[in-house]
This record gives sequence, structure tokens and C-alpha cells, in this order.
Amino acid sequence: MLLKQKIRNQQPLLGTFIKTTHYHNTEVLALSNLDLLCLDAEHAPFDRSDLDQCVLAAKANNKPVVIRVPDANDSTLLNALDIGADGVVLPHIKTAKQAIEICKKCFFGDGGRGFAGSTRFAQYTTAGIPKTLEKSVNQTCVIAQIEDLVALDEIDQICQIDDIDCIFIGRIDLTISLGQTNPSHPSVVAAVETIVNACNTHNKACGMFVGNLAELPQWKKLGVSLFLLGSDHNFLLSGANTLRAAFDNE
Repeated sequence: MLLKQKIRNQQPLLGTFIKTTHYHNTEVLALSNLDLLCLDAEHAPFDRSDLDQCVLAAKANNKPVVIRVPDANDSTLLNALDIGADGVVLPHIKTAKQAIEICKKCFFGDGGRGFAGSTRFAQYTTAGIPKTLEKSVNQTCVIAQIEDLVALDEIDQICQIDDIDCIFIGRIDLTISLGQTNPSHPSVVAAVETIVNACNTHNKACGMFVGNLAELPQWKKLGVSLFLLGSDHNFLLSGANTLRAAFDNE
């Protein structure tokens, strides 16, 4: 089953962020039993070539991969999808109007994504126009990240946009938007619950990052299905610290 279908079916999915621009980390984690990988081009210094190689590394190992883009410019979205990413994570979605305009850029059509048959997505001219258009509709995932307080005013309208496959809660930025520094502050938790409840009301898949893994059962029970947890950097640090602790305890 394709990633888009799994997300829309609200199948429990676990992924992680890739912060390292060299393709080796993506290649290694593509061999894991994670459901997907997310290249974090918003907060890590990925350029077009880096993304291209990392997507190829994931694809070579049949691992679904999405890109959290740094902006919603036409060229940014076009590049991410042309190189074969299964979808994009769109940061700082604040209004339904903004979301609709950005979603349009992710699909082919009048005023939408520009078509080129020479891309990896189009199988380097071998897929043809009809197959490539169908692939775009059936396989391109759009994940809207909600992380600003103002977005809660239109969360119901945003959840009703069909081109959005999943609402992803950016809890840290939401924490800061609320004037807090603790993501477990009651006001933050209440805001997160508001978003989750809106997703449930409109039967829209919901995802989130959770720093405290002890919270996972709570959010799963409330209907959150997509989790992007940790990162390759986190795995490096935790592995090194675990080794240090084991060595010092001998």
C-alpha cells in the first residue's frame, strides 16, 4: 500500500527526521523498520543536490520519504516532488486560503505544478503524461504543519481541504507561539487537543512530534496516527551516551 493511502487510512505510522545532508544517514535508516523518513530541509542545510541524493538513497531501499520544505515557493515544492519524494511537509500553515494556494502547487494542472517528463518522478521520460498525472494524484502526500496560534482560528476549515492528507502538529513552535517554554504546559496541551479533535471531527489524519515518549499512549488513544519522532542526530547522541554509560558501569 502506498504511503498516501496508509496516511489517509489513518494507519499507525512511525518515522523520523533526517538532519544530516549526506545521503549515508538516509541510506542507513532506510534499512530500518521505520515506516517513513522525513528530510528536514526546513531546519537543516539541505541543498537541491543533497535532497536528490537522499531521496535516491531512500528509494533504492524502498523506504517512503517526505521532505519538510523550508518555504512554499513554486521552485521549492517543484524540486522536492520532481526528485521523487513521496510528499511534502508544509511548515507554518496558518489559514485555509494559504493552504489551498500551496496545495495547488503540489499537483499538476492550470496554475499548479509545472510538468516535466524528464524527472525521476516521471521515470525519466518513460512514464508518459497520463501515467505521471495519475501518479501525482494517487501518490503525492501533502502534510500541513500547524504550529502557530493563529492557525487554531481556522483549524476546522483547514481540516476540510481534501488535498491535505494529514495535519501535523508542530508542538515546539506552538509552545513558543503561546508564549510558553514547556511543551507540557496546560495551554499547549489544550491547543494540541483542539487540533486533534478537529482532525477527528473531519476524519482527517493527524500527526505529531512527541518529545516525551511516555505521552504516546495518550495521543494514540485520541486518534493520532502519524508520528515523526527523534532524528538521526538524536540516534547518534543516544547511542553514544548509552555506550558511555555501559562502559562506565563496568
